[in-house]
Amino acid sequence: MAKYATGKYAKAISDRSGMEFPYNEMVREWNGSFVHVSEFEPKQPQLEPKPMNGDSISLRNVRPDRNENDVPYVIPENGFETYASGSRIINVTAPGHGLTNGTTYRFRGAPLATTVAGGTFQFTNPADFDGITGTNIAKAAGYAITTGLYVNDARNTSDYSVANFFHFTVDTDTATIGGVKGGGVGCSVGPVTLSAWLKKFGIGLKTYLYLKNKIHILLCMRNL
Repeated sequence: MAKYATGKYAKAISDRSGMEFPYNEMVREWNGSFVHVSEFEPKQPQLEPKPMNGDSISLRNVRPDRNENDVPYVIPENGFETYASGSRIINVTAPGHGLTNGTTYRFRGAPLATTVAGGTFQFTNPADFDGITGTNIAKAAGYAITTGLYVNDARNTSDYSVANFFHFTVDTDTATIGGVKGGGVGCSVGPVTLSAWLKKFGIGLKTYLYLKNKIHILLCMRNL
């Protein structure tokens, strides 16, 4: 096999400039040109572009946004309280109720285990108290509520009052004494018409209201 000299004392002619340079200072470019190190030019990166993928915008696991059905809010035991004797205003204790001021809601008593045709849930009426009948409280058309506690003939608009109390004016009935609590256990306030979505998932309303109330209690305890 032939041997080549190291070129220690040799000279070379650059393929680029045609000038003479020491042989040991010559390098070969990517295209085969034999040039001096001072003339060396690397290969243009755009001659071998790297493949580019699209920007990562979409998500693998997604769910569409949805509007949840309105559901009843469970009122604490005897959560209704008459304001004053001869008054039709009733205050309702409802910690963290989340209801909207001026919106019409319907009151219901404890739910029954049976349903009517079509799967509509049935309810009892709140218990009568202080001259106010449960039938009147639970009227089908509902009542427009005002958030906040009604005291001293005015609405208390403090953040605490608005978030945890509301009041409404019941039809016809007036309080006999005033300042009397009642309504019984299992009463709720919610939309005038309840959706039947619970039945699709095999959840009874009693079970749902029980779980919702338990979750609400746990959240209240956590915020103490």
